[in-house]
Amino acid sequence: MTALGEATLAELSQGVRGELITPDSDGYDEARSIWNGAHDRRPALVLRCAGVADVIKGVQFARSENLPLAVRGGGHSIPGFSTTDDGIVLDLSPMKGIRVDPINKRVVAQAGVLWRDMDAETQAFGLALTGGLISSTGIAGFTLGGGIGWLVRRLGLTADNLVAADVVTADGQLLRADADENPDLLWALRGGGGNFGVVTSFEYTLHDVGPMVFSGGVFYPGEYAEQIINGYREACASAPDELTTVLNLTTAPPVPFLPEEVHGKPIVAVLGMWSGALADGDKQTQPVRELAPVIADVFSPMPYLGMQQLIDPLYPRGVHNYFRSNFLDGIGADTVASLLRSYAEIPTPMTEIHVHHLGGAMSRPPAGGSAFHNRDKEFILNVVARTPGAEGFDQAVAWARRATDGVGTGSAYVNFTGEAAGPDQVRSSYPGDTYDRLVSVKDRYDPANVFRLNQNIAPSKA
Repeated sequence: MTALGEATLAELSQGVRGELITPDSDGYDEARSIWNGAHDRRPALVLRCAGVADVIKGVQFARSENLPLAVRGGGHSIPGFSTTDDGIVLDLSPMKGIRVDPINKRVVAQAGVLWRDMDAETQAFGLALTGGLISSTGIAGFTLGGGIGWLVRRLGLTADNLVAADVVTADGQLLRADADENPDLLWALRGGGGNFGVVTSFEYTLHDVGPMVFSGGVFYPGEYAEQIINGYREACASAPDELTTVLNLTTAPPVPFLPEEVHGKPIVAVLGMWSGALADGDKQTQPVRELAPVIADVFSPMPYLGMQQLIDPLYPRGVHNYFRSNFLDGIGADTVASLLRSYAEIPTPMTEIHVHHLGGAMSRPPAGGSAFHNRDKEFILNVVARTPGAEGFDQAVAWARRATDGVGTGSAYVNFTGEAAGPDQVRSSYPGDTYDRLVSVKDRYDPANVFRLNQNIAPSKA
């Protein structure tokens, strides 16, 4: 393991306001851990950044010491990119500043902000943007990969609402990326991941949402899965943009709103949010609430904040997680057969198969464009393989790979990818001219590939 000298660390410590944590520090094990328990890495140093100056110092230090550099916002990176062995972790979690401008419907938020923080501040003014499905997720990585949430059909991706960013580049400069300054960088940040620098703050456009929305879920017996999948496809075909839903093939958890007799048995759930006029919610969600005999229907008016945190208890910190995804042009007979086959072979009660309905506003790129591809796809398949610990995890991962191989377009969503993708897989997420343009942006801002712990866009001279 890399050991940093006392003099080297002392010099860095004098130049930063944040906390330095080494393997000899109290709290090292806590500082090195991330949400996904599948990754047990031992960095040489964790720098908890107090501000932009610390980020600059941290990037310069990593380069001078030739250390791998991991950047952590909320720490929810499924492939474990927010930590590293024998390198430095820039932990941005202390940077939680949020400033809402309710008149102009804008918000500026630092990179350590979680979605629960963002939602609380923006909802104070009846405003929101597309946020994470789990409120403990950080805004940073979520935005940079695209950002699919309960408002994606009405408001587009989180990245579509990004209008400006402050970025520390590989050479230690702080740049502004917006429509006027470094617009190529803004384009790349909208879906190109953390390839181009450390984003220290994000500026978004906000929209009128809440405080109440019509949302929740309906739960069906698993034996009706084929009927429900086909019915869900038909219901989505005429769904208004204000309705975003997710089909979930899963196992009934021991929650109070489900009868005890179904706990631990296969079920199919449809979760969703209607963010239009509250009075219309019951009618507009009916098509997904009458697909088969119902076990429980918990759709109702609820606070937007409540829906944003609804499934948090099912995704605790420390569980082993592996995600795999594939965009779908539709849900044809072959896809239905594959979903049913994978559903019958689900390896653990915590494992789920999600089919997210897309389209609507997501199909329309923002002004200035974005690096996010696949806007014309109607659905995305996201397979979530989970185990409480290491036991059985390898088998769950193998199942997830089988469940997604050969299904859909072959193009993955970078935020729903459970491992570092190879060059071909990255190219499939950014096909054609998009990938070439991303490489040109990488060449300009990070030609040495300092920021490589991500779904990596390699510079042309790598």
